[in-house]
Amino acid sequence: MNGTQPSSCYWNTRAKQIGTTFALCLILLVSLAGNTVIGIIVYKTRTMRKPINFLIVNMAMSDLLFPIFAIPWDIQGLYTNSWLIGGSLGQALCKLVIFFPCVSFGVSVQSLVLIAVDRFGAVVYPLRSPLISSRLCSFFILATWIVALAFFSPFLFTIKVFEFSDELFCLELPWEVAFREFSSEKNYHVSWYVIFIFIPLLLTTILYITIYIKLKSHKIPGEQSANAGQQRQQREGNVLKMAIAIVLGFAVCWLPFAIFRFHIFYVSDTWSWSCGLDYFRFVAYFMIRINCAMNPCICFIFSRNYRIGLKTLFK
Repeated sequence: MNGTQPSSCYWNTRAKQIGTTFALCLILLVSLAGNTVIGIIVYKTRTMRKPINFLIVNMAMSDLLFPIFAIPWDIQGLYTNSWLIGGSLGQALCKLVIFFPCVSFGVSVQSLVLIAVDRFGAVVYPLRSPLISSRLCSFFILATWIVALAFFSPFLFTIKVFEFSDELFCLELPWEVAFREFSSEKNYHVSWYVIFIFIPLLLTTILYITIYIKLKSHKIPGEQSANAGQQRQQREGNVLKMAIAIVLGFAVCWLPFAIFRFHIFYVSDTWSWSCGLDYFRFVAYFMIRINCAMNPCICFIFSRNYRIGLKTLFK
């Protein structure tokens, strides 16, 4: 990607390096601190040990992988195109800086969908058993990691370190080389954009619209008094706002990336594009870095329980 920038595009390289490095370091610090604190709060607060909070912690733990592996490589790429580590360790790290951020993304998306399903069951069917019980929650959390690890495993075979002119480069092999006869690289990439971005956004949108209509249409059945019903609706409404904010943050951060990749596959190619497309590419890749630091901030903004837990943690 560093070699695709048109020569006529104006980039103040020094200013871009300094500004981008500062922004990436800030994202790394906020993500590491925020997501770690989310996990500690739920672990230490018994009243918060519920399926929805376990799913939020699962998303937070997956969001830790992205900055740990992706951002140091991003910062290195600002100053040199070559890969700095050789040998077996270099080969392993080259694979992991691509593989683990993708796994992180896959786990986060599945957690978002499960949170929406949990809220749907709690609001639309409050008198029935939870759709995601505490026991099932552990199974679903494990499943999110297994699915993500399995789906993105091809990157472990296509990403390798190569040596050119006495320099090392971490590159992705063409699929017809890595898998010989299996060469549906475009279909694979497009499928994971559809499966992990467009379908989850559509599904969560439908679920949250249904929940919103249910909350606004009439009082939730089974409440002993109007006051109890109002309190329950207020609690559900606060949790709903937090969940919707997380989904909107995901959409804002990942849709530009998906649009850019579809453009590359079906309209342009990575070696000939306009300056505007190159700027859009920079913004799209930067936005997906922001998403891993955004989710803990949303939790603290919209959830009183997380704010109380944060204050208790610092006492």
